[in-house]
Amino acid sequence: MSVESVVMEYGDMLFRICLVMLCNEQDAQDAVQDTLCKYLEYAPVFRDVEHEKAWLIKVAANRCRDVHRSRARHPMAELEDISEYCEMPEQSEVVAELMKLPEKLKAVIYLHYIEGYKTEEIARMLHVTVNAVKKRMQRGRKMLRLSLEKS
Repeated sequence: MSVESVVMEYGDMLFRICLVMLCNEQDAQDAVQDTLCKYLEYAPVFRDVEHEKAWLIKVAANRCRDVHRSRARHPMAELEDISEYCEMPEQSEVVAELMKLPEKLKAVIYLHYIEGYKTEEIARMLHVTVNAVKKRMQRGRKMLRLSLEKS
């Protein structure tokens, strides 16, 4: 697949994942750009389309973790209008609350509920066990429920 087709196919999804994980538009754009640079640099060979998608998500998630490690030097700005980044406007409140979750929890919640991945697929992408994904989803749902009830 050419870089242009990768950008067209996965660019928006990667941006939304990075945006949820980083809570910062510019950092999310940078993470997506870095992900695509790695794609160009390594030119990996994939078994199928799902393998390629999983590889891109994993690279983007790793880049987001790197950004989190260096956050002490870069204060985080709040997003003013999250709804412009949501595919459906009714998702904006949930996504705004999702962005407040700890990184480990929001990654699995986002990949499962927004991107539609199964537990096993998330476990493979994040290199954790299926039970770890299930537990993170349970904790994330509980925290989301509590924060949405307060709103």
